[in-house]
Amino acid sequence: MEVAVAAGDKMKLKIERMGYSPDGVAHAEDGRAVFVAGAVAGDTVEAVIDAEAKNYLKAHVETVLEASPDRVLPECPYASVCGGCPWAAIRYEAQARAKRDGVVDALVRIGHFDRDRAEALVRSIESPSKPWGYRNKVELAAVAQNGRLSLGMHAANGSGVVKVDRCALLAKKRAKDVKAVAGALNYFANSHGLELERVGIRAALNTNEVEVALWDRPGPFPRAQAAKILGDAVKASSIVRVMQKGPAKARKIAGVEVLSGKGSWGEVVAGQHMRVSAPSFFQVNTKGAEKLVELVLEGLGPRQDEEAMDLYCGAGTFTLPLARRADFVSAVESYGPAVRDLRRNLGDAGLDNVDPIGGDAGLEFPDTGADVIVVDPPRAGLAENVVAQLSEQPARAIAYVSCDPATLARDLARFEEAGTFSPEKITPVDLFPQTFHVENVTILKRR
Repeated sequence: MEVAVAAGDKMKLKIERMGYSPDGVAHAEDGRAVFVAGAVAGDTVEAVIDAEAKNYLKAHVETVLEASPDRVLPECPYASVCGGCPWAAIRYEAQARAKRDGVVDALVRIGHFDRDRAEALVRSIESPSKPWGYRNKVELAAVAQNGRLSLGMHAANGSGVVKVDRCALLAKKRAKDVKAVAGALNYFANSHGLELERVGIRAALNTNEVEVALWDRPGPFPRAQAAKILGDAVKASSIVRVMQKGPAKARKIAGVEVLSGKGSWGEVVAGQHMRVSAPSFFQVNTKGAEKLVELVLEGLGPRQDEEAMDLYCGAGTFTLPLARRADFVSAVESYGPAVRDLRRNLGDAGLDNVDPIGGDAGLEFPDTGADVIVVDPPRAGLAENVVAQLSEQPARAIAYVSCDPATLARDLARFEEAGTFSPEKITPVDLFPQTFHVENVTILKRR
């Protein structure tokens, strides 16, 4: 029987585990799950109820009555108010353990795998980078407050921004660039009436290149002055303006203007030089990206006489190493800026055995019989028709790189139902320490 509760009520709770979210999970006396912000698995807390639903409650920690042995003092002083590292109060070894457990749980709950099989499939988690200072990119939020634009990190409560002296997740030698860029632009944007939407900072691990990208809407812009003030604030190799149009949930790139420098950002991943434009996706953890490449190549073992396929290929993180090992690669990407980056990277690498195909993976599925296939879809996972098309391929192996355990579990169940490919192993890779997110590389073999 449900116990009547209301926002503001308090509960004493024992936190059982971490969810695939910033929150710890407990259970109320009536059996409903309680998702508790600010909690660590193993804590006993007094929590305040924030919201009630039929099957669950939302709450936040008011007092830690008995701290978990896995609770630590965050290395970042802004962790409790900034939204960038919601798991910063959890000992790293416990973070890694919780992430692997979350992958197993998703396979059981969503993919309907037998638990023993799920445990056997999911290998030990790989932690390729340090727990702090691993990111090559951060974004500053731009929020209008009291008629003025304020730049800073996204607040943990989702409202407003937090001004910080540095970001402990960004590479250590660049951690203070956050304050420098925000400080310069806070004054400049307000004095010039700019309506910035966000600001990206990319800092390469292996090339030392730094790019600052200003995201806004088309219109007049003080290009030379913006380049100078940012150039004085940070030693950037590239400063660009990315113009967007359309409604907030469906932004489209209207153009990219180079304000100074190279106009793109360069990094070396697993020995391959890549250039990426500001709108294009690139993994935020360079060492993590290198581990993904290693696991994919190891799992597929592409040979010189074989053909490969790379769906959702982006700027070529997997395409380039595949092209160096296979006879031919069909690479499909729907996002225009990434397709242009891919073509440039192939040209710079002198690789002419790749067919870059612009378009949706399901609609532009290559009419070819690849021996090995890589898929690296966005968080939504694979469309059902793409799973069906992949299941009809003569390939001997597929590497599925996923950033969401839930959609991965759903898609693996679809592969199982189709009956052509079956997962052989799943390796979690922690590209995002201090958060609940985890990447996974699944190797599927032909039955």
